[in-house]
Amino acid sequence: MKITVNGESVDAEPGQTVAAVLLTNGHSSWRTTRVEGRPRGVLCGIGACYDCLVVVNGTPDIRACQRTVRQDDAITTQQGAVLPSSTVVQRAPATANRTADVVVVGAGPAGMAAALAAGDAGASVVLIDSAPAVGGQFNRQVAVRDERPERFQHGWKRFVAKRDRLVAHQRITHLAEASVWAFERGNRVWVQRGPADGVGREVFAVDAKAVVLATGAYDRVLPFPGWDLPGVYSAGAAQALAKGQRVAVGKRVLVAGTGPFLLPVAESLVGVGAKVVALLEANSVKTVRQGWATDPLVAKGKLSEALRYGVMLARHRIPLKHGWTVIAAHGEDHVEAVTIARLDAGWKPISGSERQVEVDAVCLGFGFTAQLELAVSARCGLTTGPDGGPAVTVDADQQTTTPGVFAAGELTGIGGADLAAAEGRVAGTAAAHHALAAATPDASAPLCAPLPHETASDVRTSCTKSADAARTKVKEGRRFAAALAKAYPVRDGWQSWSGPDTVVCRCEEVTRGDIEGAVAERGVADGRGLKLTSRAGLGLCQGRVCSRTVAAISSNGQNDVPEPSMKRPIAVPVRLRDLAEAQEEL
Repeated sequence: MKITVNGESVDAEPGQTVAAVLLTNGHSSWRTTRVEGRPRGVLCGIGACYDCLVVVNGTPDIRACQRTVRQDDAITTQQGAVLPSSTVVQRAPATANRTADVVVVGAGPAGMAAALAAGDAGASVVLIDSAPAVGGQFNRQVAVRDERPERFQHGWKRFVAKRDRLVAHQRITHLAEASVWAFERGNRVWVQRGPADGVGREVFAVDAKAVVLATGAYDRVLPFPGWDLPGVYSAGAAQALAKGQRVAVGKRVLVAGTGPFLLPVAESLVGVGAKVVALLEANSVKTVRQGWATDPLVAKGKLSEALRYGVMLARHRIPLKHGWTVIAAHGEDHVEAVTIARLDAGWKPISGSERQVEVDAVCLGFGFTAQLELAVSARCGLTTGPDGGPAVTVDADQQTTTPGVFAAGELTGIGGADLAAAEGRVAGTAAAHHALAAATPDASAPLCAPLPHETASDVRTSCTKSADAARTKVKEGRRFAAALAKAYPVRDGWQSWSGPDTVVCRCEEVTRGDIEGAVAERGVADGRGLKLTSRAGLGLCQGRVCSRTVAAISSNGQNDVPEPSMKRPIAVPVRLRDLAEAQEEL
């Protein structure tokens, strides 16, 4: 298909995102910040950071990584803050509110498993996800034409079987390109549906007897001088572009951070033709070994996977350096080189070890941060996850402290796709039981009800066995998560990588010096106070990228996330003109 970029006609493939088209055509940045006019492009690649905003058909503030191109789209760069150029109001189509026994938010491994389990248990299910297709970040489906998707997707055949069963399930309705932007008491979720960030998206509510939150997580990226240059990506962004769009973020790429997730990222990059110059693991070999030694048998199933990645690194001559990381990025309008350094046990750079490496892209991942906005809106209690980050408190049925609201996957702690899927099965089954019991309070809920072509006794037996097996998997997965966190901790020494002039809040261009000044001069330490005095976290991403960093800097690491920074009635941006068209008062 044909589209235009700043008035120039370019070719695009159906299914490509705006970001993929721009990167393919040599654009690494396509907007400037409203304060300093700094160039910006992709950072997170999954719609959490709002760095990649662009103007599409006269409408500004479109996330390029989320918007799929359409024939004759006119893409233009966004200079600072831009107002819509068109005075024509595209009205959202009238949409009636919906009802369901169970609403599942998120269609990754946890959400898919929850939807299938709830549907198998006899509940009507509405599955809501912002992507065009199910799978989430882990099982990201190929958006462009590819005859062999299994090259990039491990376990592709198993995923396809699960996907096809979900699509064909008589009790499951999948709402694609849909976002839940608000949660009301009584398990009502407000949804907007249509092209990402577009004008005229449908706005409607779904009322449910139970809700399963499976909103996942996004990469944690730590700041250093130059980390806001175009060409600095999260590890997840690099993998998403490689797996879903077949686009390499650069020709000479350095991957850095901590955790085993860096390995599949490197594999995805070489799969699309990038040269990975090095993979830097911030933790030492000693730290990694000691962490796994706390529960040595928990990762035995991962040994073959680790061996395969080792072969991949050797085949492509990618050096794996433990105890090293990136401490600075250099360039004018794009990354041209990075400074790497060896770290001590606390992650402080060892003087004299610094060296400069020429690259045109760097991919960073220091663990993950859970997407907690809806959970906080639902008044779910929070705890500290195995990795030290915030997580949702759940019981043995994955039910949160809010009755009728369940959580699964990274929301309850970072532990990988297998744990997420197991938690999803438990949550989906329990949510269905809760919903059906509420519908028939004077009788036992028909848990694991058969479809017309199934035998009731066989289905109930299978459903019960599946739920029991899932609980066992959850226990095993949580052991794995605990060992993983010990093997790949994030040490406080990362704070020494940045200085007073280093940008911390990318949206509002707030520096570390600004934040420390607000704390020292005004005695501000809580999330709301820091927002109002320094503007850190007031931008479009609402602190998703910077909140943990701001909390650590302002409190010497004592508080991981200032809870007020996550409390907001609207979970994702929604255009006011679309809300104005809603038929019910909000």
